Amino acid sequence: MIKREKFNIMKTRITLVALMLFLGFNLSHAQNEQDINSLSLMTEAAKADKCDEGYKHFMELRQRNPKFHLGIYKYGEDILECKIDKSSGAEKTAFINDLVKLWEERAIHFASKTPKGEYAAKACQLQYDNRELLNKSTEELYACFDAAYKLDSETFTNPKSLYTYFSLMVDLYDSGKKPAEDLFNKYDDVVEKVESEVGNYSEKLNKLIEKEDAGTALTKKDNSYKKYYESYLKAYDQILGGIDQKLGERANCETLIPLYQKGFEQNKGNAEWLQRAAGKMSSKECTDDPLFFKLVNAYHELSPSANSAYYLGILKDKEGKSSEAIKFYEQAISLETDNIKKARLNEKIGDKLKGRGSYGSARNFYSQALKLNPSNGRPHLRIAAMYNASANNCGDSNFNKRAVFWLAASEAEKAGRVDPTLKKIAAQTAASYRAKAPTKTEIFQAGKQGQTISIGCWISRSVSVPKI
Repeated sequence: MIKREKFNIMKTRITLVALMLFLGFNLSHAQNEQDINSLSLMTEAAKADKCDEGYKHFMELRQRNPKFHLGIYKYGEDILECKIDKSSGAEKTAFINDLVKLWEERAIHFASKTPKGEYAAKACQLQYDNRELLNKSTEELYACFDAAYKLDSETFTNPKSLYTYFSLMVDLYDSGKKPAEDLFNKYDDVVEKVESEVGNYSEKLNKLIEKEDAGTALTKKDNSYKKYYESYLKAYDQILGGIDQKLGERANCETLIPLYQKGFEQNKGNAEWLQRAAGKMSSKECTDDPLFFKLVNAYHELSPSANSAYYLGILKDKEGKSSEAIKFYEQAISLETDNIKKARLNEKIGDKLKGRGSYGSARNFYSQALKLNPSNGRPHLRIAAMYNASANNCGDSNFNKRAVFWLAASEAEKAGRVDPTLKKIAAQTAASYRAKAPTKTEIFQAGKQGQTISIGCWISRSVSVPKI
């Protein structure tokens, strides 16, 4: 009897547990269906730019189950951006603040899919773009970007935000709220970051260019990636120019020399400080000052590197010891292990040799730069310019001298083919060179259409006369 009662009690308990589990499952299933439905409705509305329609479903799902799906944040961002565009005043301010809050929530619930630097910078940029409405000061905005950069500089890569970050530093410097040292350090931080990203995208683009050069057609996916890489390289090129323009005359020899003289004793054991100081003085043509000599020698003694060897080459150039300078330049190249940086060194050395009229040697360095980084078209333009400058000296007749301009135009066109940042200038440059080449009438009169002309002197190349 007692055993039967125990059995009945146990049976009742099992039934209750089973019932609770069943009801729980159905409740969970119903909840899941509700979340799926809300996500679907908000997604469709976001894609159709119907933010008013999607906003209700987005807010309900966001509050009810914020961990349900990443789409809450992806499409919620679109919805809130749409609401911001359509609103004004206090309502717009509320939507802006809510978008910042949404990114913070995304970082909490989907941390592994929310790069910290990227989203922190997005929040700062949004506030900067609406700074008047939000009544944000330059100090507050700079602090926001600076915190984002220090939080995760690896993913702080947006070109526009990097420019804004530096621009705010310049504004603070101009208003006397930041010293020159902070300005120059931040310039180096941002430029080094941009150059790192340029190197990253250049390497990816180079693989596709090499694939094309080998005669392999790019796939649809390849072409899509190519456009993506080119768009970023173009954006970075534009902001590098903007950053240099923004810095402008604030970094001149009159400012740099006393600043680095003051800091030399304290920092002569700091390789990064020495490298940046020497680099800034080199870029701003302050290399005649004795301080440059001190900086370069201290840097090379402390940390022999590609950069220090390059600066020693500059010193030898200043002394008029060209052959010794070349040895240091070549040493710099041999010490550099990164192909993109090695390409930059070859290009810089080519520029120096071109500047003193050593065109043949300059072309050798430019050619090496192109091998290492084929998506940088600047060396093509430099080579074309040297051909153009040598036309009068490298032909045995007026016709053959002017034929050099076809060679120059062809080289310039290569720059536009490989480098998205140079398409316009390359086309304009090539057209100006072609305009100086023999006309169709002159080709006909000379009877040279379709012939190959050998060009002498340092150029040592041949060019085909166009058929008419």
